[in-house]
Amino acid sequence: MWERFKRRFLPAGIAVRLGLTVLMALALTQAVSALVYVTDRGEGHPRHGPREMVERVAAIVRLADETPPQFRPRVVRAVDAPGLEVEWRPKAPEIRRNQVGFPLDGFRRRLRSALEDPTREILIEVRNGPPSPGPLAPIEARLFGNVMQMALPLSDGTWLVFRSDPDRDGPFRLIRFGLWMGLVGLVIFGLSLWAGRRLSAPLKRFAEAAQRLGVDGEAPLLPEAGPRELRQATRAFNQMQTRLHRFVEDRTQMLAAISHDLRTPLTRLRLRAEFVEDPEQQRKMLADLEEMEAMIASTLAFARDDARKEPRVPIDLAALLQSLVDDLGDAGNTVEYSGPEHKTIACRPVALRRAIGNLIDNALKYGGCARVALLDGREDGHVAIRIDDDGPGIPEGEQEKVFAPFYRLERSRSRDTGGTGLGLSVARTIARAHGGDVTLRNRPGGGLSALLLLAEA
Repeated sequence: MWERFKRRFLPAGIAVRLGLTVLMALALTQAVSALVYVTDRGEGHPRHGPREMVERVAAIVRLADETPPQFRPRVVRAVDAPGLEVEWRPKAPEIRRNQVGFPLDGFRRRLRSALEDPTREILIEVRNGPPSPGPLAPIEARLFGNVMQMALPLSDGTWLVFRSDPDRDGPFRLIRFGLWMGLVGLVIFGLSLWAGRRLSAPLKRFAEAAQRLGVDGEAPLLPEAGPRELRQATRAFNQMQTRLHRFVEDRTQMLAAISHDLRTPLTRLRLRAEFVEDPEQQRKMLADLEEMEAMIASTLAFARDDARKEPRVPIDLAALLQSLVDDLGDAGNTVEYSGPEHKTIACRPVALRRAIGNLIDNALKYGGCARVALLDGREDGHVAIRIDDDGPGIPEGEQEKVFAPFYRLERSRSRDTGGTGLGLSVARTIARAHGGDVTLRNRPGGGLSALLLLAEA
């Protein structure tokens, strides 16, 4: 279940995953830090509880009483602050309703006790402020979460007016915190994405080189760069590529040497066959010798690496197919083409012409005709060439075996049409060198259909 969730919701790229991982770690760290901060600082509750309010108001009243009137405005301005505003007035303020009862009477008693003046007049009016902390919160928290205005007389008959305002900056602080977190998160995610792309770029080049190796045996070696582990993997990959290249060259040289050595006894056998007096036996011997020479030539052509060394160039694939069809049609074969008039791809034209020619030849030999169709607009990044015939087809159990070198079906062993059994092998090798493949299937209405795929890129 977890694997299915990851495949469905997690991005596939290493860089994006790294950026999201760092971003999640940052968010978790900030959440824990904010929780600790709120817990330690008591955020979420009123800025002034009853005890803090009593102590601060009593201290300000005593300070104002002991300050000469000419300096009192300056002192009041100094103690005035957000959350508890202080104002000095010569007359009693207009309080619309001096509220009494619980819990205000208890607050008055505590304030008079702190001032050591049990008869001090204290006017209190509570107004609704921001939403209260909730019906289940303590009464004092709900009381001091509202706006409370309080007035006390001084010894000279002037008044101090206090206005307790709850923390109105709380929501804005949260908004600022969220904006800052978003900005920091974007910066960190961008840096992580940049670092992740730099980290994954060598891996991407490594994957592209591995893909290219299966198509182009002459591909250049990878530069050994990046972290230590990646350099070790690149070095091993380059060594593997060098060994594969050396193996192919050794195989080609060995086959060339064998073919060269076989030509001498074949020539002697041909000379001896000329002295055979029986014309029928002579004809059969010469035919066998010609077939052996054809097999040797086909083997060399199959093993040679010339097709891989041929450079890729852009060509008009539709024009190539039409040219093949026209040449075979002029030779009296039943062959036709359908598809777009133009389609440009990058390929090795000589090798590709050989592969397509082999498939068309097979269709003409065993099916009597060849219908060549260029299928454009596939969504898998390939161009498809389909070649249909009206022959007997191939049993499903044999459709993959016929791609093995020198493998021929029993009914195709005639010297007239049997060939050497390398045509399909060569066609598949060339197709795979172009990032594609060749597959066979029997048509529902009879006949065989060969599908040649070529990578567009």
